[in-house]
Amino acid sequence: MAMRKNERLMNLLIMLLVTRRHLDKEHIRSLLYEGSSEEAFEKMFERDKDDLRSLGVPIEMASQDAFFDDVQGYRIPRSAYELPDIDLDADEAAVLGLAARVWQHAGLAAATSDALLKLKAAGIDVDREALDIVEPQITAQEPSFDAFWDACQRRQPVTFDYQRSGSTEPQTRMLQPWRVTWTNGRWYVLGYDVDRADTRLFRLSRVQGEVRPAGLPGSYDLPADLDSEAITRQLTPTSPATEAATVLARSGSAHGLRRLATSVEAGVTGPDGLPWDRLHLEADLPWLADEVLGFASDVCAESPSNLRDTVVARLRETVGA
Repeated sequence: MAMRKNERLMNLLIMLLVTRRHLDKEHIRSLLYEGSSEEAFEKMFERDKDDLRSLGVPIEMASQDAFFDDVQGYRIPRSAYELPDIDLDADEAAVLGLAARVWQHAGLAAATSDALLKLKAAGIDVDREALDIVEPQITAQEPSFDAFWDACQRRQPVTFDYQRSGSTEPQTRMLQPWRVTWTNGRWYVLGYDVDRADTRLFRLSRVQGEVRPAGLPGSYDLPADLDSEAITRQLTPTSPATEAATVLARSGSAHGLRRLATSVEAGVTGPDGLPWDRLHLEADLPWLADEVLGFASDVCAESPSNLRDTVVARLRETVGA
């Protein structure tokens, strides 16, 4: 099966970053573009290099031999790609600490392992520590994230079942996705809703089941004047009213809720008699109920009573179903 473009780009980035010498085209083709014709390889390789450079990745081309310059090789110099030392105030460091997270999902983890294994199998010396400079990203825990991200890259229409807030049944939607975006602490996909013939923003946590292809890749173009940030701000729902709430969490769990907590009490007796942590939050209670259910037995709703009632009611519905 052909490798997805975003996975191939990640492989190429890793290969050129960790190698200690310049890789020639033949090595790159055999390791990453296996089975492609010479013409197809040249086209894909040139496009992939352009894509990486457009993201600010410097690709260096140089001769592999000090005395002969007829065989050119490629490499990403670590010194040109990594950031210089930056002095930050305490508050600036705190903001960056909240924003910079490691994007951990199966697709990129597999790409990393695959790239390193191929280089080592070919007898190429690699610098594993060079990967440290491509790690800071954003956490993506939504099951549909990869599917929407891939559809945006491929410009491929998709259908999916979506349950709006307050509705009892999900509806099937057809979308030409433009961007996957993060705003107000949630992931959304922005695109053209084919059935409504209008621009729409969908929250990924409300997508039910699988995201399904509904057309060929490259079957639509992005608007020439697309300002995704402005449209996202315009379409993002207003923040709901928040209330004070407390939940109990096992030690070492529920990191997403911990980051939102106004304070944390350690060593509180949990429902199993063991030490848990009490998290104090200001949150939209329906949203918090969803989060508590998502952490299963690691989190227990404590107060207010209507938060507990909502969680219990949804658990009973699940057991009944």
